[in-house]
Amino acid sequence: MEKIKIRGRHDLCLKGTVKISGAKNAVLPAIAASLLTKEKVHLQNVPQVKDVFTILTLMKDLGAEYEINDNSLCVQVRKINSYEASYTLVRAMRASILVLGPLLARYGKAMVALPGGCAIGSRPTDLHIHGFEKLGASIDLEHGYIRAESSRLQGTKIEFERKTVGGTENLLMAACLAKGETILKNCAKEPEVVDLCTLLIKMGARIDGVGEDVIRIKGTAELGGASHNIIPDRIESGTFLIAGALAGDSITIKNVRPDHLHTVIEKMKYSGVPITELSTHSLIVSKQENLKAQDITTSPYPGFPTDMQAQFTVLMTQAEGTSIITETIFDRRFSHINELLRLGANIEVSGDKAIVKGKTHLSGAETTATDLRASASLVLAGLIASGETTITEAHHLDRGYENLEKKLISLGADIERIKE
Repeated sequence: MEKIKIRGRHDLCLKGTVKISGAKNAVLPAIAASLLTKEKVHLQNVPQVKDVFTILTLMKDLGAEYEINDNSLCVQVRKINSYEASYTLVRAMRASILVLGPLLARYGKAMVALPGGCAIGSRPTDLHIHGFEKLGASIDLEHGYIRAESSRLQGTKIEFERKTVGGTENLLMAACLAKGETILKNCAKEPEVVDLCTLLIKMGARIDGVGEDVIRIKGTAELGGASHNIIPDRIESGTFLIAGALAGDSITIKNVRPDHLHTVIEKMKYSGVPITELSTHSLIVSKQENLKAQDITTSPYPGFPTDMQAQFTVLMTQAEGTSIITETIFDRRFSHINELLRLGANIEVSGDKAIVKGKTHLSGAETTATDLRASASLVLAGLIASGETTITEAHHLDRGYENLEKKLISLGADIERIKE
C-alpha cells in the first residue's frame, strides 16, 4: 500500500513553474487507434501514468509491439495474436473497451469484457453496442463479454441518445475502415475526441465535422502510420489552477491549452481568482484571499467538466458564502465529500447536489482516496489544511497524474509518498 503524506498550512505560498503533461484521456484512444493500421504510430507528449501502461499491456496481449522512451511512444500492430480484452485489464481501466471498434473494423471480430461497476457511477456500454449493431456487426453478450463479428462494417447513420465520449471515439475509429459513409450525430465534442480525429486524419481517415455535433466519416480500405503530439491534459491544468488559487504566491503553468479550459477559468475568475494568460500555452495564477462562492453544474464539453468537480469543490470550501455543486454526469461522484468532511469542510449532499458552505478552516486528518479525481481533491485540501494529512489508496492518483507530488514539491509543497 502507498500513502501520501502532506504537511499543510493555511499560509502556504506555492511559487514557480510547472509543465503540464500530455492528456491521459487523449493518449488512450490514440494508442487504441494503432490497431487500425499495420504501420507504426508515433506519439509524443505521452504521460507516464498507470493507465497508459495498462492499455499497453493489453495491446501487447493483442499482438502489438511498442517502444516507449520518456514521453515518446511508438506502437505497431503487424498482426493480431488475440482478439480478447480480458476482464482483468478492462476492470483495471474501463477505457480498454476502446479496442473493440478498431479490432472489429480491421480484423472482423473482437471479444471485450464488459467493464462492470465503477467507483464514480455507471458507465453503460449500450451506446457502443447499439452503434456497432447499426454498422452491421453481430453482437452477443455472454459470460461477461461482448463478442462482436463482421465480415466488413457498413456505413450508416447513428444518433447517440446522449453524449458519450467513449462511444463517439469507439464508433469513430470503427467507421474509418467501414464500407461507405457513416454519419454520427449528437457526438461528444471534448478536446480529446478532436485530438483523436486529428490523429486519424493523419493516418489517412476521411473525416468531416471535427469538433461538431455531426461527424461524417467516409470509410477507406486501410489506414497508414502517423506521428502525432498529444494535447496537454486539461484536467491536470485545471488541478494546478485550483492549487494556485488556494495557495499560490505566483504559479506559471506551461504547456496548457486555455481554450480547452474556458468554462473552468471563467468560473474561477468569477470567484475572484487572478488568472493571466501569458500566451496561447501559458498561464499565471495566484491566491485570492476573498474568494466568492460560485455554483457549478457539470455537463458535456464545452460545459464544466465532471473531472474538475471534486477539485472545484475544495476551492469553494475557502470561498465566502454558499456554493451549490450539481453533478449531472455520474451518479456516484461525491465520494470525496465524506473525506473532505474529515478535514473539516462544511458540505451537505442532497441527491445530485453538494451544498458547500464557506469559508471553513481545514485541519489535517487520515483520508482515503476512492477514485482518480477524488484523490486529487484530497491533495489540494491537504495543502491548505493545518497539520498532517494522510491519503491512503494513493494508486488512484497514478492513473492520471504524472509525478503530481514531485511537481508540487518543486513549487514548495511539503509532500511525500510512503510505501508500506
